Amino acid sequence: MTAKFSAGRCGPLLALGVLLVSAHAAGQTAQAPVPANPPPTAPLRITLDQAIDLAVQHNHSLDAARTTILQNEAEEITANLRPNPTLSGDAQFLPFFQPSQFSGTYLDNSAQFDVGISYLFERGKKRQNRLQAAKDQTAVTVAQVSDNERTLTFNVASQFIAALQAQSDLDFAQQDLASFQNTVDISQAQFQAGSISGGDLLKIKLQLLQFQMDVSAARVAQVQALATLRQLLGYESVPEDYQVVGELEHKPVSVSLDDLRALALRQRPDLRAAQLNVNASQSQYQLAKAVGKQDVTGALNYSHVGGTNSLSVFGNIPLPVFNRNQGEIARSQYAITQSQDLLSEQNSLVLTDVQNSYEGLKTNDEVVQLYESGYLKQAEDSRDISQYAFQHGGASLLDFLDAQRSYRAVELAYRNSLAAYMTSLEQLRQAVGTRSLP
Repeated sequence: MTAKFSAGRCGPLLALGVLLVSAHAAGQTAQAPVPANPPPTAPLRITLDQAIDLAVQHNHSLDAARTTILQNEAEEITANLRPNPTLSGDAQFLPFFQPSQFSGTYLDNSAQFDVGISYLFERGKKRQNRLQAAKDQTAVTVAQVSDNERTLTFNVASQFIAALQAQSDLDFAQQDLASFQNTVDISQAQFQAGSISGGDLLKIKLQLLQFQMDVSAARVAQVQALATLRQLLGYESVPEDYQVVGELEHKPVSVSLDDLRALALRQRPDLRAAQLNVNASQSQYQLAKAVGKQDVTGALNYSHVGGTNSLSVFGNIPLPVFNRNQGEIARSQYAITQSQDLLSEQNSLVLTDVQNSYEGLKTNDEVVQLYESGYLKQAEDSRDISQYAFQHGGASLLDFLDAQRSYRAVELAYRNSLAAYMTSLEQLRQAVGTRSLP
């Protein structure tokens, strides 16, 4: 059997069914649960290398310094420009006060017209010397900007280490507070059992204030360290709630002082800038000598006088009787001597920086090794023993609190020594001019 449907009868039923299905789907869509509070996103976490990259890309002071390179390159364009030709013209003996004589015949026979063009021919290769002097100055600026980047890298690394230390101090203060809070709770139970006096309990509770103040001070130090680091990175490059990733750690460095000195003499951008400045001074001297050469001005002039056309050629040159640029030539010679002396001074400064940084790293390394050789463990054991003895009536409250203070002081001093060691390592990298030590 074949089923047949009439379009005229089924049309309204189909439309009603479509409307019901659409309403049901819309109701389901409207009833879909919408989270009131979306899950918070995790804060941005950056490492030391990422912090340095962000600073190099986004630090505003460094960006401003980089524009000086572009300015010098624009000055190279100016230095390489040739003089513009000069177009001149005149019309003489025109009958402005006798208009009746103004006619083509008068203009052709009695008036004079001149049109000329002149050009300054530079002698002594002035343009080539100007261009070379500008290029040498650009090279000096590039090296100086690289030195700014070296300084910024050290500042970022030092502040990053300060942020790590602040985070470490905060973690330690919170752990110490939690541990001492446990001691307070035990002491409260001992007081209720009659094992300690009320005076000892009050002293312990008052000591808890010091741990709470340590946590507050560490939290403020962390916020300030991150804010200062954010300024170096470029304020807009990281969000306000960013975090640093890393640990205070002791990584011994084994490298000879001679290797560091040789590397610094090759890598330091400020020393390279001093070397390039000698070349720039010599270029200025050559330019001063070129300026002492007198330029020739040539002119070609067309004249129409008395119905006659003529073409004239002119040339003139100043006579170097008095001004031969003697003063600037002498000054630029002294500038060469000055730049050579500054290069020698900068060379000595580089070697001194390397030696001082190397000795500072060795000293901080020895301090860290002293703590790691046993003092940390001894301070912790002394605190644990005093705490156990006090809780079991074998030690006085004074001995326990003194051991607690000693342990906290040793731990904080150890963290300070780790931060000082890592900072001295960054200072050595800055002194050498590269983060890749041999």
